[in-house]
Amino acid sequence: MISVLNNVSSLVAENALSSTQASLQNTLQQLSTGLRINSGSNDPAGLSIANGLGANIAALSQSTQNASNGVGLLQTADGALSQVTALLNQAVSIATEASNGGLTTAQSTAANTQFQSILSEITQIGSTTNFNGTSVFNGNTTNSETSTQASLLTTTALTSGTTTSVTDAQTGGTFKFTAGAGSTIADLQTAVANAVTAGTLSAGTTATLTGGKLVIATSTAGDSLQVSTNDTVLGNFNPTSTAGNSATVYTSDGTSAGSATTTTTINTLSASALSLTGNLSTAAAAQTALTAITAAISTVAAQRGSIGASVNQLTANEGVQNTEVQNLTSAQNNVQNADVATTVSHMTQYNVLTQTGMAALSQSNQAQQAVLKLLQ
Repeated sequence: MISVLNNVSSLVAENALSSTQASLQNTLQQLSTGLRINSGSNDPAGLSIANGLGANIAALSQSTQNASNGVGLLQTADGALSQVTALLNQAVSIATEASNGGLTTAQSTAANTQFQSILSEITQIGSTTNFNGTSVFNGNTTNSETSTQASLLTTTALTSGTTTSVTDAQTGGTFKFTAGAGSTIADLQTAVANAVTAGTLSAGTTATLTGGKLVIATSTAGDSLQVSTNDTVLGNFNPTSTAGNSATVYTSDGTSAGSATTTTTINTLSASALSLTGNLSTAAAAQTALTAITAAISTVAAQRGSIGASVNQLTANEGVQNTEVQNLTSAQNNVQNADVATTVSHMTQYNVLTQTGMAALSQSNQAQQAVLKLLQ
């Protein structure tokens, strides 16, 4: 049928050319972005898979960083404990020497002075070791230390010449009270209050009698006190509510089933926490201290062993997570990224079809003019 009202062949060529142009534009977009899927219309199912894999990769990448930070915290604690072990080994030598008879009073005093210095250094390491601004060995709870001697009164006399020390982790200061002739527990309480006013001890630090025992405590959150004395009237001070710290590492692949929390308990570190509150003033006292030092070495070794096991676990987790990120990234690439070779081939094909479509459209328009020859 010959008709001049509708040029069907032209419409066919025009539609084919329009489809080719749309495909060519999509191909050029893929080449410019490097992605096969640039919108939901390109591949709805593929886009959902790629986005899900992207979420997994993001969670695992951050989990790897979490594990790395956890290892850093634990290695900081282990490094501090290694120094404590070295100090304790020195203390063993000193205590063994002091346990031997035949030392003069001056020699025993010198040995005890060195021993007390070691204890102070251990306490300082525990209170000043930090990671990212957070105390490694002291938790975020307030604490108190209580004398072992009971039946104390405010009027109880202290032994002249003895020293009671309070180290405050928050202020970094150490308060020392040396008992004079006629000094009582009330005088010690007043001195503690004055140290708070002076800023040596943090606000909220108090010295009170509870149940006949002297309790030196702080109500400041996150603070930690370490109390030591060589006055037998007071006896040793033991922590009653100090809490250690914990290294908590959260890892996840972005799903609840793939989430895990690794927690490592880090015990409070101080001379009193290790039950090192004795002295080397006599051979008998030195022998008692030697037993306590040996026990402290075992305690520190056990803590380091626990920390080391956690470091190994986190390191292994980090390796697994890195492998997962690698494999998931490869899978995401297969789903989302454009195959450049195939895309270039398509672009060449669509360029040729565009040219042939333009030629076909031109020919279909010229064919309509043949009708005029019938009217001549």
